[in-house]
Amino acid sequence: MQLQLTKPICFFDLETTGTNVAKDRIVEISILKVFPNGNKESRTWLVNPEMPIPAESEAIHGISDEKVANEPTFKQLSKDIYAMIRDSDLAGFNSDRFDIPLLAEEMLRADVDFDMKSMVSVDVQTIFHKMEKRTLEAAYKFYCDKSLEDAHSAEADTLATYEVLLAQLERYPELDNDVKKLSEFTTRRQNLDFAGFIGVDENDNPIFSFGKHKGKTVDEVMEKEPGYFGWILNADFPLYTKKVLTQIKLSKLNNKF
Repeated sequence: MQLQLTKPICFFDLETTGTNVAKDRIVEISILKVFPNGNKESRTWLVNPEMPIPAESEAIHGISDEKVANEPTFKQLSKDIYAMIRDSDLAGFNSDRFDIPLLAEEMLRADVDFDMKSMVSVDVQTIFHKMEKRTLEAAYKFYCDKSLEDAHSAEADTLATYEVLLAQLERYPELDNDVKKLSEFTTRRQNLDFAGFIGVDENDNPIFSFGKHKGKTVDEVMEKEPGYFGWILNADFPLYTKKVLTQIKLSKLNNKF
């Protein structure tokens, strides 16, 4: 089984200091780039997160403060990482809800204007959960009949995710071997930001998906409570959410002139 590609696709996995997209940092990133002709390119980087790695996170991935003390920061690696993924679609395991949002945050902190306007994403976990509802280790055993050695190693998880997707395409003929269609299948709901704070209504108007203004359009809230925009910008929201909200506000202002 080969993926039918019109552009490269990058399978990637992150090991991190924790699960808070706005606060936590990457300690390891592995990328497997698959080209339309079937060629593959793989890179793995250890990353100095510039913050202590909690013991509970170290217990999962085995990466300690000492192990990354002399490694480059994400900002130092950001240009190389972006150069590898910028012409590609993205894929991962739980990537739509965690890896992509956190990667976007790190890119924006590194002054890389990361967005996915020219990319689609395929979340292999969503295919798995819709079809079988298990974990990555179980998926690897179920689809590939292999035991996942070195689980929670970014490199091992990345390769396993790629192999699982190929096996899913073999098993489910109803799945289209097309990255855009796989992306549509794995998309849980339409959001304008990765973290899901800003969604769209049935008329494609941006709406807030949280808090006291949940379900209200962004335009309506900005008009009736302009201070809400400033509160979000100064609060502990992901940088990408703030970027999207700012773009909506600027677009609204530009349309007035």
